Amino acid sequence: MLKIISFFGTPWCSDCKRTKAFLGEHRIPYDWINIDDNEEAARVVEKINDGKRKVPTIVFSDDSVLVEPSNAELADKLGLRTDLGHDFHDVIVVGGGPAGIMTALYCAREALDVVIIEKGAMGGQIGFTERLDNFPGFPDGIEGHELAERLTKQVERFDAELLKAVEIKKIRKENDYLVAISSTGEEITAKVIVVATGSKYRTLDIPGETELIGYKVHFCATCDGPFYKGKEVVLIGGGNSAFEESIFLARFVEKVTIIGRSTKWKATQILQDKVAQEEKIVVIPNKTINEFLVGPKKTLEGIRMIDNETNEEEVFKTDGIFVFAGIKPNNSLLEGLAEFDDYGFVKTYKTMMTQTPGLFAAGDLRSGSTKQAASAAGEGAAVALMVKAYLQD
Repeated sequence: MLKIISFFGTPWCSDCKRTKAFLGEHRIPYDWINIDDNEEAARVVEKINDGKRKVPTIVFSDDSVLVEPSNAELADKLGLRTDLGHDFHDVIVVGGGPAGIMTALYCAREALDVVIIEKGAMGGQIGFTERLDNFPGFPDGIEGHELAERLTKQVERFDAELLKAVEIKKIRKENDYLVAISSTGEEITAKVIVVATGSKYRTLDIPGETELIGYKVHFCATCDGPFYKGKEVVLIGGGNSAFEESIFLARFVEKVTIIGRSTKWKATQILQDKVAQEEKIVVIPNKTINEFLVGPKKTLEGIRMIDNETNEEEVFKTDGIFVFAGIKPNNSLLEGLAEFDDYGFVKTYKTMMTQTPGLFAAGDLRSGSTKQAASAAGEGAAVALMVKAYLQD
């Protein structure tokens, strides 16, 4: 597989932000070079583009170059498979996290024709988790990316079809079949569709956040933490994710500050004790963040926050922000086809099927799920057995 040697861009470029997100979703490493801060790099870009400063400009290990590429062009260049051998299957699994992978694995073992479709990298959110200490079979813990790779190899061994870098935008019911429609308009038909699209990080929805997302505001410490080597960062949130990722960031940043809304942290006591032992980590409770201050060329000027007890306002200076404010379900595919609970998670019957015959849900997306990698994998195995029974009936 080709490697990216240099990714030339600027922090204010929307195409650069999109490309960063695409590469991050697929866990593809790259060397980011900001041409606003590097005149020599800017001259390299000008030489490649006949005197123009076009970004993103991406140089690959075979010395080839892509300039302002679309996601489809990047996928093709990097060898990510985006085409199906055929357009009808027994089962389509949408989502490549633990629930989706295990669903496909068990369906394939039952000799069902199954394809698993994932818009990012196989493994889902676990691929961006620094370490899992509570996944069965790994007494010493396992790094997230390694677990994602192991699960992917296992499902491939049973000849399930894997389709990467393809986003399903809509599902429709057509007679006795279900049709999945991709972002490019391609239609794939199946007797059963299992939606295991999981959840995504919740944003704060405050002024300045949208402008800085992907540049100074992040949701994945494993993906973007290395950009802050020797600098100071803030983590917003009081749960396990914030505390776990603060310990990871403390390995290479100068200082980590955790800011929470409550006087009591939601993180487990074990994690709180670990954080307390880290000299680089400071915790600030009982603050409400109400604005990220944006400067020229999308610089981060600070965080405006209010003390919940005294109502005093202050501006906190930092180099970068990581937000861990909870999750919300990726439920748009099921609008009009399934019922949602008060938080947007998908309601299912005991068979894990929605109100639409043949349409199932599993993993973090499903109402009542525990939002843990191990239980998501278990749900994948369970829903596959429910699918088999449905097809037999």
